[in-house]
Amino acid sequence: MKEAEVRRLLAANLLCVFSIILSAVVPASFWDGFTVFGTHLTWLCICSVCVSTLNIILHLVLKPNLSPKRSSFAHKISRFLKCCIYFFMSCILFHAIIVLYGAPLIESVTETFLFAVLLSTFTTLQCLCMLGPNIQAWIRVFSKNGATSIWESSLQITTMCSILGAWFGAFPIPLDWDRPWQVSMHTFIINIKILIFWICMPH
Repeated sequence: MKEAEVRRLLAANLLCVFSIILSAVVPASFWDGFTVFGTHLTWLCICSVCVSTLNIILHLVLKPNLSPKRSSFAHKISRFLKCCIYFFMSCILFHAIIVLYGAPLIESVTETFLFAVLLSTFTTLQCLCMLGPNIQAWIRVFSKNGATSIWESSLQITTMCSILGAWFGAFPIPLDWDRPWQVSMHTFIINIKILIFWICMPH
């Protein structure tokens, strides 16, 4: 049983890596001038949408944390709306944190918010897919020795490494955001892409 779960987790992670590669390669084949750095805002949107869609589909297909009790349609709608609210709150929170770390409050707000959306996609969305809008389950999983399955362990690693990767991406930036290569957040994008490939590998 455990080997089967490991194979399913490996397949899910490889699909995640594949979706990130496709988000950078496929648009360039039919969009003139598309590059990850040259059109970074477009790539942030495409990557977020691809990874979000894949995570939701994988959750529906693989059902890694399926609840034994059936829920009513009204409960599912309520759960979905809560997940949307939590995701939006996560984007706002990450945006605020990025601003506190030196991003301009008014200028480049689009770049900052889209980066916050991408970061939320790799952290909050995966938690919502796996655990739902259950704060107690989040606290349990992210507490010491709280993971009870390989899926929850992978969730811990992915979430923590995404946050640390975004933080380490700020090291090359001397926190004066007036330079073009800083405004476009190239160091963040490079670092999070490298880290995404690492965290998607099985542990």
